[in-house]
Amino acid sequence: MKKVVILAAMAVVASASYASAGSTIQGAVINKSQVKDSANIAIGKGNTANMGSVSMKNSAVQGAIINKSQVKDSANIAIGKGNTANMGSVSMKNSVVQGAVINKSQVKDSANIAIGKGNTANMGSVALKNSAVQGAIINKSQVKDSANIAIGKGNTANMGSVALKNSVVQGAIINKSQVKDSANIAIGKGNTANMGSVAVKNSAVQGVIVNKSQVKDSANIAIGKGNTANMGSVNVE
Repeated sequence: MKKVVILAAMAVVASASYASAGSTIQGAVINKSQVKDSANIAIGKGNTANMGSVSMKNSAVQGAIINKSQVKDSANIAIGKGNTANMGSVSMKNSVVQGAVINKSQVKDSANIAIGKGNTANMGSVALKNSAVQGAIINKSQVKDSANIAIGKGNTANMGSVALKNSVVQGAIINKSQVKDSANIAIGKGNTANMGSVAVKNSAVQGVIVNKSQVKDSANIAIGKGNTANMGSVNVE
């Protein structure tokens, strides 16, 4: 992890992600990017840092969303106010997808960090907020020797998980992620840390929820105020 810290201090490099805001797409969205020995950093106010990810906001897609990115020896960091850091993930906000959402990303020896206020850090995960999906959500991400951290206020850290908030899914939710030798941490106020889990909050799912994630030699931590830590679990609120 020393290598990652040095890179984060020295450079800001393109994230090899797909991002859509206020768009309509008729067809599949496929991301097969490869990121190695790189740093992607968003500092000061609005923030948002996407690396090896597919990010949708206020958009509509008529087709599948497929993320098969590979991230190695890299750092993705969002610091100071709005935050949000996505690494090897599919993230949707206020969006509609008519088709399957599939995440098969691979993350190794990397760090994904959201620090200071809004927070939220997604690594090898599928995260939906205020969105609708007509099709299955499948997460088969692999995370190894990596750290996913959300520190200071809003928090939320998802690693190898599927997280839904205020959303509707018409189809199955399947999580077969693999997490090994990694740490997922939410520290300081709102908290919530999901590792190898399916977390559903204020949402509706018309279909089965299946969690077959594998977690080994890893730590999932929620410290300081709101708390909640889910590992290899299905949590519905």
